[in-house]
Amino acid sequence: MKRHIILTALTVLGIVLTNHSQVLKDGTIDTGDAYANAKLQQYESPDIIKKRLAWWEDARFGMFIHWGLYAHDGCHWNGQYGRSEHMMLKLKIPISEYEKIADAFNPEKFNADEWVRIAKQAGMKYMVITAKHHDGYAMFNSPSNDYNIVERSKWKRDPVKELAEVCERQGLKFGVYYSLGRDWHDPNCNSIGGRRSNLWDYPNEEEKVLEKYIEGKVKPQLGELMTQYNPAIVWFDTPEHVTKTQSLELLKLIHDINPECIVNQRVGNRLGDYAVREQKIPESGEPDPWESCMTLNHTWGYNKIDREYKSVETLIYNLTDIASKGGNFLLNVGPTGEGIIPDLSVDRLEGMGNWLAINGEAIYGTTVSHLKDFKYGKSTKRETKDSTVLYLTIFEWPKDGVMTIDEHLDIKGLSMLVSPDYEIKYQNEGETTTFFLPDVGQDPIATVLKITLN
Repeated sequence: MKRHIILTALTVLGIVLTNHSQVLKDGTIDTGDAYANAKLQQYESPDIIKKRLAWWEDARFGMFIHWGLYAHDGCHWNGQYGRSEHMMLKLKIPISEYEKIADAFNPEKFNADEWVRIAKQAGMKYMVITAKHHDGYAMFNSPSNDYNIVERSKWKRDPVKELAEVCERQGLKFGVYYSLGRDWHDPNCNSIGGRRSNLWDYPNEEEKVLEKYIEGKVKPQLGELMTQYNPAIVWFDTPEHVTKTQSLELLKLIHDINPECIVNQRVGNRLGDYAVREQKIPESGEPDPWESCMTLNHTWGYNKIDREYKSVETLIYNLTDIASKGGNFLLNVGPTGEGIIPDLSVDRLEGMGNWLAINGEAIYGTTVSHLKDFKYGKSTKRETKDSTVLYLTIFEWPKDGVMTIDEHLDIKGLSMLVSPDYEIKYQNEGETTTFFLPDVGQDPIATVLKITLN
């Protein structure tokens, strides 16, 4: 019934547009202009989206969790190396064999309190876990589909429920990831050109009807996620060839239950609240709100032989770089099959948390600074009623501590976050400001200079 209402509304809207507009086969409207199309299909006003994103844009830093059956033996199956969380596809594991992993999965060392503690200690403000990845296995109690961790594991527990409850108690926002256009367990989920489909169990791609998958699995499970766990974020992945009408229906399903729930643009067709950049940081940010999701090592899911982790210094630089461009950083951990976040991940996150405990003021709640070419590091800005505060995060310490920027700053207050009592002198000359800092940086990773302007 909802689908008919949406199609009718879009059709009526198409009638009142110019003669150049047309209703497409998928029920959406083409105005002949790409930008106008994008705005037209966004069924909510920018003000509504901005209000919904307010806490998220202040948060800046979150934990991504890729956890599923692929973690059982660290991306290995029967002695074969599956490389990543795409193990089922890489090794073309038949459903009948992959389901044996589900039957054996027993993460008895999982502790929701410990996972949330690790995230909070790292300075993270929200958490997103894979409720269902591409293998089709639900990591939550799904009454509509018994291929889930409660029904098909020795463990019989619901980690999504446990995490949601602990996050609520501990003041951490909670979100769920859902693989939308890929599901290797469903006979009707096809993909573009068959590149990401299960062709070993279901070889006839032409017979697959995506609508059956959307109606029979996606919508029921989304309804369950929304009503059972009340997530603050639904993080979609791989929209593939989901139509605009289907994307709009999914958004309305979510917002009919909770209008405040944030949805990323991977719901498909340029809809959603914010853009995603995977494993990269754009050179100059993005026009829309955006988030960069990255791994700590090379893989999203737990890989028992992948021990090449980014350094704390690199991670702090990435976080600062992203914040300086107005984005969020969603940093991934891949827990083991036993339910443990690996020590190397915890070590990196603790290092980030230690830095943020002192310097987080330069990240949380900040926006893009007008200092575009700060060659010593990155800059962010915070606006208050009475003043503007600039934060200069210095990664390359200036020679002899003398740092000149090409900006005449009307300074009201000046300090280093790591050494707030250290007196810093400065000098304005023409269109430049020179700071006389200590000979060496006061923080081993990056020292933040806080400048309050009149």
